[in-house]
Amino acid sequence: MHPFHHAASIPDKPAVIMANSGEMLSFAELEARSNQAAQLYRACGLVRGDTIAIFLENHIDYLPLCWGAQRSGLIFTCISTKLTADEAGYIVTDCGAKLLIAGAALAGVAKDLPALPHRYSVGGEIPGFTAIEPALAAQPASRIADESAGRDMLYSSGTTGRPKGIIGPLSDGPIDEMDALTGLVGMLYSFAPGMTYLSPAPLYHAAPLRYCMTAHKFGGTVIVMEKFDPERYLQLVQQYGVTHSQVVPTMFVKILKLPEEVRAKYDVSSLRAVIHAAAPCPVAVKEQMIGWWGNRIFEYYSATEGSGFTAISSDEWMNKKGSVGKSLLGEIRILDDDDNLLPPGREGRVYFYGGPETSYHNAPDKTAETRNAHGATFGDIGYVDEDGYLFLTDRSSYMIISGGVNVYPQETENILVMHPKVADVAVIGVPSEDLGEEVKAVVQPRDWADAGPDFAAELMEFARAHLSHIKCPRSVDFDPELPRHDTGKLYKRLVKDRYWPKKAG
Repeated sequence: MHPFHHAASIPDKPAVIMANSGEMLSFAELEARSNQAAQLYRACGLVRGDTIAIFLENHIDYLPLCWGAQRSGLIFTCISTKLTADEAGYIVTDCGAKLLIAGAALAGVAKDLPALPHRYSVGGEIPGFTAIEPALAAQPASRIADESAGRDMLYSSGTTGRPKGIIGPLSDGPIDEMDALTGLVGMLYSFAPGMTYLSPAPLYHAAPLRYCMTAHKFGGTVIVMEKFDPERYLQLVQQYGVTHSQVVPTMFVKILKLPEEVRAKYDVSSLRAVIHAAAPCPVAVKEQMIGWWGNRIFEYYSATEGSGFTAISSDEWMNKKGSVGKSLLGEIRILDDDDNLLPPGREGRVYFYGGPETSYHNAPDKTAETRNAHGATFGDIGYVDEDGYLFLTDRSSYMIISGGVNVYPQETENILVMHPKVADVAVIGVPSEDLGEEVKAVVQPRDWADAGPDFAAELMEFARAHLSHIKCPRSVDFDPELPRHDTGKLYKRLVKDRYWPKKAG
């Protein structure tokens, strides 16, 4: 279960194809480039257990660089390209990276990242960086002598706004051992030799990165979209006979909004499994997709932490609409606020008992907050029905999922409340037809006379100066007094309920 096997048996088969540029790497070329990357890491003095950071847009070299780290026993931290220099710099420092790789397209941010001993640019120049292409070309394409299995350490923001690195132990097994994800996707989604996997999302996200690398383990071709476009997605399915793909629900929405004559132009019959996760999928959207693509749509619920995993097929979902499935990793336990087990049908905090254990890097207190005697939680609220199917009803941390990206409102609140004209602020997610949710700020001004469109525009610009775009409010409303308890607790649910439809009953 490793590309080096396929480089020997099917050397000329495409391993990576970039959707727009058409650049291609065969398995033989993927093997050579990942070996050269491993050799470069060793030449820089990196040893098993060290960390590298990758700040790179979807690029032909992304996966070879990750495979080079995987076969070197290294931890590779892939960083969102949407972050500011302060946000990305925090991750580079916190993960303990000894080597940084950045894309020249991100030079405006990358040039201000921490000055590590080894910094390499991809695809052009960045001040203070060394071009990686000649550095790799100078390395032999043979395997390093001390290969061992590395792994990713990806960051997930917490409710405090500071991201947390999610790490498990390095395996002592060989670099080609089967892991839990490989077994799951083979069983659930028929990953197999001969598959063609279309990845429309940024590779710095956990699911795209891990599923692309898993497709390589099976000897599958991975097609990477530089940027998602709904019609281009359908074109690629037809052009390459795509068999597998993973999307987020907002992509379904955009595909469904294509004119009927455009949708009908493309043959998607090659698809065997289209997997979706990362955000709630509206029932009506999923009904339409199943009506169009049939029972080839699969859903799962998990998180970067990986301490639990549920799954549901199209046929099951049609009988349990809105469910995210039954658990395959960890026993689902629903707890009340006092950590008492709740019976089926009662909603509470969702925990997984007995699943794989991970921890937050440099944050034992944050790790402890997600665990108790009943297992680990992703911070979601839901219930299990009598048949063991999980339904999610809320997020305890008020996390906003906008277009499949997690946005944590506390960080945005902390910025906006520093504006001299702001007395108090609540940042919430509100319904968005395109994104599922979008960020809204409800602001209590120091002087009510300031409330108005000019001040709203000023606040949005203020946020953009301090935060990455995805975290910034798309709209601002005003409230003379936000609902706070005498203890200082903000009743955010009271604010949020103004914008969401009331539940029946």
